[in-house]
Parts: sequence; C-alpha cells; structure tokens
Amino acid sequence: MDSVAKRTQLFRGLRFTLTAIYTGLFTLLLLAVSLLFRQYLARNLDLQGYDDLTQSWAVVLANLHIVNDAGQSNYHPKWFFDTGDPDENSISARIRSVYVIADETGKPVEYSSTYESLGFEAPEQVRRILKSNQPIWITKKDPDGVPYLIRQGYVTSEDRSRRYFVAIGRSVADSAELLMRFTWLCVGLIPLVILVGCVTGWIFAGRALNPVREIAAAAQRIGGSNLSLRIPARGAGDELDYLVETFNQMIERLEVSFNQIRQFSTDVSHELRTPITVVRGQLEVALFTAQTADQYRDAIVNSLSDIERLSQIVRALLLLSQAETGQVILQKQQLDLVEVIDALVDQFQIPAEGAEVMLVFEATVYRCIGDFDRVQIERMLSNLLSNAIKFTPAGGSIRVVVGRDADIAEIRVEDTGHGIPEEHLPHIFDRFYRVRGANEQASPEKGLGLGLSFVAWIAKAHNGTIDVQSQPGQGTTFTIRLPLTTAVEPMADAATSAKQNG
Repeated sequence: MDSVAKRTQLFRGLRFTLTAIYTGLFTLLLLAVSLLFRQYLARNLDLQGYDDLTQSWAVVLANLHIVNDAGQSNYHPKWFFDTGDPDENSISARIRSVYVIADETGKPVEYSSTYESLGFEAPEQVRRILKSNQPIWITKKDPDGVPYLIRQGYVTSEDRSRRYFVAIGRSVADSAELLMRFTWLCVGLIPLVILVGCVTGWIFAGRALNPVREIAAAAQRIGGSNLSLRIPARGAGDELDYLVETFNQMIERLEVSFNQIRQFSTDVSHELRTPITVVRGQLEVALFTAQTADQYRDAIVNSLSDIERLSQIVRALLLLSQAETGQVILQKQQLDLVEVIDALVDQFQIPAEGAEVMLVFEATVYRCIGDFDRVQIERMLSNLLSNAIKFTPAGGSIRVVVGRDADIAEIRVEDTGHGIPEEHLPHIFDRFYRVRGANEQASPEKGLGLGLSFVAWIAKAHNGTIDVQSQPGQGTTFTIRLPLTTAVEPMADAATSAKQNG
C-alpha cells in the first residue's frame, strides 16, 4: 500500500510533471526536426537526379540524330560522339546504360538491356508522349526492385518529318539507400536521445525545485516560537528569489500579527486580572458580611464602578488592536491644522483653568493645510493635552505650537509639569505603561496607559513621527511631524503669532 502511494505521489509531483512536459516538448521538437531534415534530404536527392538527367538530355539532343541515309527510305538513330575522346566515351556510356529509342508505332529501335528489364512503354503511351511538348518523369523498378528515375521525351529527324520516342534513366538506388540509412539512424537515435533528455530533465528539474523544497522545509519549521525564521536569498535574481522574498515578507507580517495578538492577550490578562479580582472580592465580602440593604448597595455600586473601568479597558484595547491591524481606515480630508488645533485648545481652556494651568496656542504660519483624519488628529491632541493638564501642577503652563519645516508640519505640546525620568522615555508609548514615582501606586484616575499608544499609532498612520523630550522637574515636550500635501503659507510678517485664550 505504501509503495502504491509513493508511486502515485511521484507521478503527481511537480518534478515528474516538469520532466514529462520537458521530455514531451523535446520529443516533438526532435521528431519535427528529423522529419524536416529527412524531407530536405529527399528533396535535394531528387533534385540532384532531375538535374543529372536534364543535363544528360541536353547531351542526347546534341549528339543523337535521326538520319535517313541517301538512297534509303528507312530512318535510324545515329550517335555523334568522338570515340577518341575518353570524356565523351564516358558520357556516351553513362547515357546509353539506361535508354530506349522507339518509332511512332512504339516499336523499340535501339535500347539498352537495363531498360529492357524495366519494361518498354505501350504504343499508346509512346504516341501520347510524342504529341506532348513537355517532358515526362516517371520512376520504374527492375526485377530486383532497384528504382530508376526516367525522363521521357522525343527527338525529331533531321528533315523534321518524324518524331522518335526517347527515354533515358538513372539508378536512384544510392539516393534511396542514403535516405533509408538516415531514416534508420533517426529511428535508432531518437529513443536514445529522448532517454538522455528525460534523465537530464529529471536531474535539472530536481535542482530547480531545491529552493522550493527549502521553502517548504522552512515553512514546516515555522511555529509560534520561531516566527523570526527567514530563508536566505539565493542571489540569482530569478522567480525563485522573488518567491523567497515574498515568503519572508509574509512571515514578517505573520510575526507582527502574532506579536500583536500575543501582546493583546497579555495586556488583557494583565489589566483585567486586578479589576476582576477586586470585583470578586467585594462581592464575596458583601455576600458573607453584609447584613443591611445599604451594605449590599454599597458593594454593588463599587462593583459597577470597577466593571465600568473593565469596559473602558476592553473598548480601548479593541480599538487600539483594530487600529494596529489596519481595520481602522483613516477618513482623510483637507484640513487646516492651525484652525483645528486652535479650536481644540479653546475646548481645553476650561479644564486648564480648573487645574490652574495656563494654556497657550501659538502658530508660526497662517495656514497649515494637508490631508488628515480630523477625528484622529483631534484624538491625538486631546490625549496629549489631557496628559499635560493632568501632570502639570497648579501655576504651570502648557504651550501648543504649530509650525513647519519644509513640507513637514510640526506640532509641539510643551508643559512645565513633573517631567519624565530618562529611563522611562523609551517605554512611554507602550501599552499600559505608566510612569510612577517611588511611592506612587497605579489608580484609575491616572488613566489606562493607552493614550500615548493611540498617539503613536495616529502619527504613524499619517506617515508621521512623534518624539519626546523631558527633564524631571522641568517639563515635557512632545513633537509631532506630519507630511503635508499642500504648501504652507508663512506669516506675512515672518513673526510668531501667539494666541492666549482665556
């Protein structure tokens, strides 16, 4: 059963298919070339025989005369060759080796024994040829099966009163034998060449498919623990290298998606564990210790508060996960960042006044127009302003600046808050990362730790960047750079325009 399965797998394999196709095409091409060459050889041999007899016929017309000797009434053929010339004797012998001369009645007048063995033409055929002005070409075989090419025609007597039938021939046995040898040579060599081509095709198909096997082997080794595996490029620049590159890019995307899923699972389990434990503990305490309706009501209220926080975490996680996996599509439109940010700063004046913080907006340009998603831009600035107000002590200030650097819009949010220690700066855009002091504990009022993750994603989604600079006790500056699709108009007086609201 295993051998049958292996044979079936072999016949269905790509290597076998490529070899079969290669061998089939090679066989058809070889047969076509052989047939064409055989036809070409046969045609050239035939033309050689025709040319040879045509030249001999010209010699016949020049040297054969049908004469009527003086005083006689009978006509007879007479050859005019120089018997003392060896070349003419050779030509005469070659011509008269296969020939016949007959009168108008078809009666042979002069002929060779070889032509006699081929058989004389019937009188009707002789008369038809004598009436025709075109030469007749036929092929005859002697009793031994040797083929002869025959040219038939006529010559006219010297007084032009009579026509005599004349036929000359040449043996084409050598040509036929040569053609037959070529045919048998092809019949003998073609199977051998096909076998060699089949073996060669099998070997080269196997070598060509080696990179594919390597890719398949690498794909089998890839798992959740080794998604960093990559297949090295062969450097040939061919389709297989393109396949390897595409495969590596696919694995890279899978690694990113897998890491996002793993990060999401880790974040959910980490962030939900404590609230769920708190809710469960409150409900268990109330179940075992509460005695009055007010005590039960207090436990339920506290649990609902924690459940609401759980809902916020889940919604934020889902939205961030959808954003990072490309499920949130930006709705871009032409926006003036100066106008949008100015309006947003106005909205944050009341929270800033409540925290006794001075909020200032400045612009170094009249307009800053580009293609942006208004909702996401406002969400990005809202997160930064909320954090700035939250972590800036009373009496401090926050400054929002919009400017440009070539074709890049630059947005800065500066505060005079507590600042961020240097060791925390590389992690502040990570999910759930919150900077805590030595004696500070995480609390719901400090947020979920997802705001800056949203900020980083929004900047990246707009093909921009975000940087942070901070010194403990001196404040923090977030700098966002976004590419513009429309030129920015500088201020007419080239000075900074500052707007302080409230």
